[in-house]
Parts: sequence; C-alpha cells; structure tokens
Amino acid sequence: MWTPLPSSALRLTGADRVDFVQGQMTNDLRGVRAPGTVACCFLNVRGQIEFFARAYRREGDVYLHLDAGQAEGLTARLRRYIIFDQVEIQDVTDELRTVHVWAQAVPGWNSEGPDAQSFELGGGTVLGGRVNRTGTPGVDLHFLARHEDAVRAALEAGETPLAVLEAARVRAGIPDVVRDGFIGTLPQEVGLDVGGPLPVMSYRKGCYVGQEIMARLEARGNARYHLGRLEGQHLPDHAEVAREGKVVGQAGAHADGLSLARLRKELAPGDRVEVGGVPATVGALSPVPADV
Repeated sequence: MWTPLPSSALRLTGADRVDFVQGQMTNDLRGVRAPGTVACCFLNVRGQIEFFARAYRREGDVYLHLDAGQAEGLTARLRRYIIFDQVEIQDVTDELRTVHVWAQAVPGWNSEGPDAQSFELGGGTVLGGRVNRTGTPGVDLHFLARHEDAVRAALEAGETPLAVLEAARVRAGIPDVVRDGFIGTLPQEVGLDVGGPLPVMSYRKGCYVGQEIMARLEARGNARYHLGRLEGQHLPDHAEVAREGKVVGQAGAHADGLSLARLRKELAPGDRVEVGGVPATVGALSPVPADV
C-alpha cells in the first residue's frame, strides 16, 4: 500500500548548509552520515514548536520535508538568521512529490540499509527515508513531479487514501505536529522527546533557538503535559479537553473512535472528560516503535 502525502519542501545548499541548519533544529543532523535523515523541530525562544520537518543530509545539500503549506514560513524564519553564512534556501515544493509506502518492500530499497537512500525507480532517481507512520516502518519516497506517473506505476501495491493512513497513525499512537494541531506546544508534551513515539530531540548537539528551555526541561523533568489517548465517538479535532469544568488538555485529530491528545499528566486511564463538549474517556497509550 502507498499513500500520497500533502507536502512542501526546502533545499539548502552552500558550504555552511549543515552547520547553519544544525544551529536551528532540535536534532543532530551533523551526527548522521550522508545520506542520512532525522526528524526535528524548529522552536521559538520559549521552546514551543514552530515547524516540524524530516531533514535529509546528502552529499551536496540538505533537504527538508514538511507538511503542506509549511515551506514558506520556514523559509522566512531561516532567512532571518542568515548573516555571514554561505547558504542558499530554495523552495522546491512545486518540483517534488512524496508518497509513503506502508512497508519496506519497495523496488530498489534496501531494508537492511541506511535510513536514507537514493535509488532508481520509475525511470528516475528517488530519495527514500525510513519512516514509521503506522506503527511499522515504511518508506517515504520523494521524487520529481514529472516522474510521478512512472513512480506510481512502479509501486507494486495500490493507492490507499490519506484518511486510512491517518487512522492507522492515530491507532498506533504516533503524533503528527501539523495534523494534530500541536504547533505552539513543547516537544516533551506531545511525544517528541527522547524515548517518545516520534523523537526529535538531541540534548548534546549544542545551541539552537529554544535550547535553553529544552535543557531546563531535561534537567528538571517538569513538563506538566504528555501525549495521551482519548476514546469516544465523533470527537472534534483540535478541541479543548475539559474535566469538571477545567481545561486539562488539547485533542488532536480523531479517527475510528480515537484521538491523540496533549493531556495533563495527572489524568489516568478511565477518567471521564469532555472534548469540545463531547463525552470521552482517557485511554491507555500503548507504546509503539520509535520513529527511525
């Protein structure tokens, strides 16, 4: 099975490209060999998420894969920090397409190989990244828009709608910063910390915007919220979660009677809450394999 992903993308070139983006992102891109990939966030000075991306380090550039509509904002943010850096930022959204293949059975992909690989598929070169979107690692394929028909034809399984992929993601307990509406939260509150279902953090990589807040949270371990699960029918997306009239969290996307949510840590499985006025129950969030 494979699913088209609504996407936007940036390409960074220039001698300082790795060092420059390293000083902006939460994860350690410099620590991976080319080709390599890491999930990361770009934070504000209060440590809150502004953007989520998957960063690919290649021999001649850095490729940032983002959700749809995110590239323009991240471009503006990055350009504010260019002073003497030798780096060029190009929005390549219109030139590229991305699909997620649910398993690693992709012609040309080495399932025992590195997390990022370039190989031939459909008459052109594709960039693949091992990504866990459903509880089982699959492959994100990035390729030129003009090769889209040929790449789709080369994939052995049929197309599966995005809504089905989203339902599998929610069941697996894997957050999506944009689709769950978690922009503006702290990474530790929504499952993005080290050991979470979608780790984006390195606490040893050096300075970046928001790093002081992240270091303080690591030292004190005092985030008041964490990623949780809500159970209920027809729960509204991105709504406040309340208990006894007090706001205790924020719901993400809803699918098949489940929602992921940013919840106060004192809530326990079985607690009754309301999501935008709709009754729900706090469920147990089963651990899933970490994103790779």
